[in-house]
Amino acid sequence: MKFEISAQKREAQGTGASRRLRRSGKVPGIVYGGASGPVNVELDHKQLLRNLGNEKFHASILSMTLDGAVEPVLLRAYNMHPFKMQVQHVDFQRVVRDRKIHMKVPLHFVNAEVSPGVKEQGGVVNHVINEIDISCLPDDLPEFIEVDMAAMKVGDSIHAKDLPYPQGVEPVLHRNENPVIATLIVPTLVTEEEETAAAEAVPAASEVPTTEQAAPEEKAEEVKAGDKAEKKEKK
Repeated sequence: MKFEISAQKREAQGTGASRRLRRSGKVPGIVYGGASGPVNVELDHKQLLRNLGNEKFHASILSMTLDGAVEPVLLRAYNMHPFKMQVQHVDFQRVVRDRKIHMKVPLHFVNAEVSPGVKEQGGVVNHVINEIDISCLPDDLPEFIEVDMAAMKVGDSIHAKDLPYPQGVEPVLHRNENPVIATLIVPTLVTEEEETAAAEAVPAASEVPTTEQAAPEEKAEEVKAGDKAEKKEKK
């Protein structure tokens, strides 16, 4: 899927100018990188917000039309209003076709429902991470990386180096790390020992003190006081 976005150069700077821009239905942004200097831009808020709701928009080469020229860019960052569905600012980076890019792409987990761990052992899938850093040339950028869980059993894990990366794509791993992507675990079960311990911790109905049981001495004192009062009255 190809995304096309339009932008215009933004002349006014400052907090006040950005606030007025947002009130008019625009989003302030910046385009940087490549052989050109940074350019302050503005974009239509509705179009941008709609695109941000599409997962592919975050990991695709975008075609930006700026002052009549079209150039490829990547979405690098965006800020949202603390409680409104409003984009406050957005950053784009120019793409150089012969230079590798470093990008986060989503992970798509498939076939967990047919795995032995789920079908036969009653296991539950635990997604440890949902996106991964990769490095590749712009033309090799995948929309997502697939994680096939069809062969997994309870106790199995899939690591970053286990994934089948497309040609020209490699994971960005620091200090030779190999993080866990997903695991297949057994749901937490209450054992018989835990049930017994829980039952013992709850007092039986006969052990729960009633008012009389809780304060027998107080009751006895009340009876004695009543007897004394009756004797005085008789006298």
